[in-house]
Amino acid sequence: MVKVREDYAVTGDGQVDIERWVRQIESQTHLENAEQFRRACEKAAAIDFQAVREDRVWAPGASSFRTGIEMAQVLVELHLDQASLVAAILYRAVREERIPLEEIRKEFGEEVAGLIDGVQQMAAISSIHHPLKGNVLGQTEGQLDNVRKMLVTMIDDVRVALIKLAERTCAIRAVKNAPEEKRMRVAREVFDIYAPLAHRLGIGHIKWELEDLSFRYLHESAYKKIARLLDEKRLDRESYIKRVITSLKDELSASGIEGELAGRAKHIYSIWRKMRRKGIDFSQVYDVRAVRILVPAVRDCYAALGIVHTLWRHIPNEFDDYIANPKENGYQSLHTAVIGPEGKVMEVQIRTHAMHEEAELGVCAHWLYKGMDKGNRSVGYNAKINWLRQVLEWQEELGDLSGLADHLKSDIASDRVYVFTPEGHVVDLPQGATPVDFAYRVHTEIGHACRGAKVNNRIVPLIYPLKTGDQVSILTSNTQAPSRDWLNPSLGYIQTSRARAKVTHWFKQQDRDRNITDGRAILEDEFRRLSLFGVDFDELAGKVNYQEADDMFAAVGAGDLRPTHVANIAQQMLEPKSEQLNLKLSGLRRQPYDTEADIQIRGVGKLKTQVAKCCKPLPGDPIGGYITVGRGVTVHRQDCITFLNLREKEPNRIIEVSWGGRPVAVYPVDIEIDAYDRSGLLRDITQVLSSSKSDVLSLNTRSNKDENTATMIVTVEISSLDQLAKLLAQIRNLPNIIEVRRKRS
Repeated sequence: MVKVREDYAVTGDGQVDIERWVRQIESQTHLENAEQFRRACEKAAAIDFQAVREDRVWAPGASSFRTGIEMAQVLVELHLDQASLVAAILYRAVREERIPLEEIRKEFGEEVAGLIDGVQQMAAISSIHHPLKGNVLGQTEGQLDNVRKMLVTMIDDVRVALIKLAERTCAIRAVKNAPEEKRMRVAREVFDIYAPLAHRLGIGHIKWELEDLSFRYLHESAYKKIARLLDEKRLDRESYIKRVITSLKDELSASGIEGELAGRAKHIYSIWRKMRRKGIDFSQVYDVRAVRILVPAVRDCYAALGIVHTLWRHIPNEFDDYIANPKENGYQSLHTAVIGPEGKVMEVQIRTHAMHEEAELGVCAHWLYKGMDKGNRSVGYNAKINWLRQVLEWQEELGDLSGLADHLKSDIASDRVYVFTPEGHVVDLPQGATPVDFAYRVHTEIGHACRGAKVNNRIVPLIYPLKTGDQVSILTSNTQAPSRDWLNPSLGYIQTSRARAKVTHWFKQQDRDRNITDGRAILEDEFRRLSLFGVDFDELAGKVNYQEADDMFAAVGAGDLRPTHVANIAQQMLEPKSEQLNLKLSGLRRQPYDTEADIQIRGVGKLKTQVAKCCKPLPGDPIGGYITVGRGVTVHRQDCITFLNLREKEPNRIIEVSWGGRPVAVYPVDIEIDAYDRSGLLRDITQVLSSSKSDVLSLNTRSNKDENTATMIVTVEISSLDQLAKLLAQIRNLPNIIEVRRKRS
């Protein structure tokens, strides 16, 4: 975390000793005009406790001056210039209306006043952010204008965002003893808006502090549990890391590598997020024990990695090369997990000194002020500012701010794929993104005109999931009109919110009559495939909160209402609950599992199972199975040294096993497929069924040689209507398919 600076000099009566504090700041950073800096401190201190409107006060009895110098201290650590520090010191006094902004402009200049004004405009986010739910409410035009001004100010001068981040850092530190409502409001705002903003700007240590402190208030019990577990193991962990560092230093020196080594603190929120994401216990979080190695050059990173893997066995699938494939905010490093001394798992991060500065300071590592030509700014800085511009463009196109928090937070925790344009430019997208997502990422018009795609010079479907390293070329037509099918999530054309917003916006611009016609056609097609007949559209419209059927059709046609949602409501109208496809049915087939004592393990058929005594896995631990001679399958934790040795020596006797949770209820459904017969038709259909993970109970085929057609009846096990709709859509996209629908008995 950022160190909370409470050690500034004070006088005998408890007031801040300004002279000593200014000298302290001068020892940490260069002040171009120390006298101006001193005058700002004196001005803020002089009016610190004068009468002020209650709704403007930072906190009852709080000192706006001390808040200002704490903000300035955060900015010193971010290497910001004197104008930013002066603006930080005076900001709360202006915000609380103790000093008019015009007075600041006359006394300290336009630059300082402009920074303070920009930070005040960023307060527009707070005015529209829901205090508890974390979403953005309906806004007036005035609020929209305020937020747009704030975004523009951030783009023109990123120091505004950095000062605001410093102010919110001080705010989240200060709410410990505040009323619960205020704690929750500040924590939610920081978690939804400012921690993601710090991540996007690449300022790692600010992001971590904001996440940990807001998590502390939003999920207090989880925070305290993890903090307690960390504290219980702290001394043992520190002693262990010291021994590891000593061993590593010797090996690096023997290889001629100059490296700085240190233990790396694991942040509480990141531990909790990893436990939730991977479904693992605290003991399975590999990087609770972690070492960071800083080396001079990139080649030394890979040389050090080789030394680490020579010393200790690395854990499969726990290596990430963020140097070759940087994260979207510019982060670069090598991450690996190994079985270290004493058989304990630990993480090792390896990066250059420059990469470390980028990871800690992000955009601040590239920001030089007066006398700097914009053309000389680094690629990392420009990438972050370009992202801010994209946020602004997106908001202006959609005309509202309903997704601001989501857009700021998007893709922080998710994996990224890095693909290339035909010209060799790199485009980063979320995992699972398709060529349609790529097209809209490149340019809106290319997305609208997209009709096909080539990946690595090979034609692929538009639902093809892109992978890192793919070279993507979009095939376009002269007509710029996206397909309405792209908005159907069952079809899988679009995975990113950006592309979906672009397509939705395009259809919203079309005539209402056309949306009504297209929406009716979409619903009729969806209902026919799902065998939902005799639907009263007027009644259905009321069920989905529209006054008339035409309003519902227009919403579907414009992309505001999803056809799968309407189909679910229609099914509830037509069928008794006992016949509906849902997870509450009784008497359905359930996935089989075997038990050993109180542990249920799936995936091992009728083989006897036993828990390995060497690692004693518990439900929820990642596990693997080893086929013994005469004793069935022994189940180990995946990081168990014995299991890792067995996997290497006898890989043919390793099988996949998993914990059996509560069995999933499934329902047998008949699907009828009409198609023009061709070679490979049955193979393609069974591949779709296999990839959808739907169990096939029976499959019957009848061919008509005269008309060269084939009809198939497939009985599959389905857990929900959404799963059925997606499966039907995937089969429909195969070549030669005439129609696919749910068959009624």
